[in-house]
Amino acid sequence: MTLKHYFLLATALAIYGCKQPQQFLTKVEGTEINISDSIYADPRIEAYIKPYRKHIETYLDSVLAYSKETYTKFDGEYNTALGNFMADALYEQANPVFLKRTGKNIDMSILNYGGMRAIISKGNVTIKNAFELMPFENSIVVVALKGHQIDDIIAYLLKSKKANPISKLKLKIDKDFNVIEKTINGEAIDANRIYYIATNDYLYNGGDYMTFFKPNVGLYKLDYKIRNALIDYFTKIDTLKPVIDDRFIQIK
Repeated sequence: MTLKHYFLLATALAIYGCKQPQQFLTKVEGTEINISDSIYADPRIEAYIKPYRKHIETYLDSVLAYSKETYTKFDGEYNTALGNFMADALYEQANPVFLKRTGKNIDMSILNYGGMRAIISKGNVTIKNAFELMPFENSIVVVALKGHQIDDIIAYLLKSKKANPISKLKLKIDKDFNVIEKTINGEAIDANRIYYIATNDYLYNGGDYMTFFKPNVGLYKLDYKIRNALIDYFTKIDTLKPVIDDRFIQIK
């Protein structure tokens, strides 16, 4: 073996010998830190954030409308005043945007029962109420479905047996949950027609088991958050007075 070969072998052995052994995670440990009154706020941090907190509180307390009564999602069986308000507000605010962009009207809207996270109390309605009702960053989308797919939406509503917010869709069922009447905007549902349904991006992607939006004929993203739509609607209506109606009823 030549001197050159010895040199190369020694270098390789030196490099190999310096190589760190491969390490593996074998255990993770943690400790619980309780947050209580014993942990005092840092006055320097409090002083720094005070003007920002005041600005946010002033914004959230801005009065937009007045509510004639207190409304909750528990005040009806298959449709509630609060749910009707949510679905109607979605439709009213989304339709002008959709019409301007596409030249078409939205046919109906649907949200989920679990998405209503607060009540609206009698008295002043503020921006804070909109954040409480819709604390998520969900945005409005419009989905184009064929008429026969509306039956999948109806099947979902019947199976859930909850007051999921709907607007422009009308359902009447018997005591055995058989559909007696189903219309959109007062007209019989045409299996061959394309309907445009307003909802939010969470539900479009299968949230709350709403899998009926796929497949579809088209998807339109309005870049308009549900919360912002509520704020705009509150501002527009002045006085909030939704009612329980006959959009989804059971004949017993």
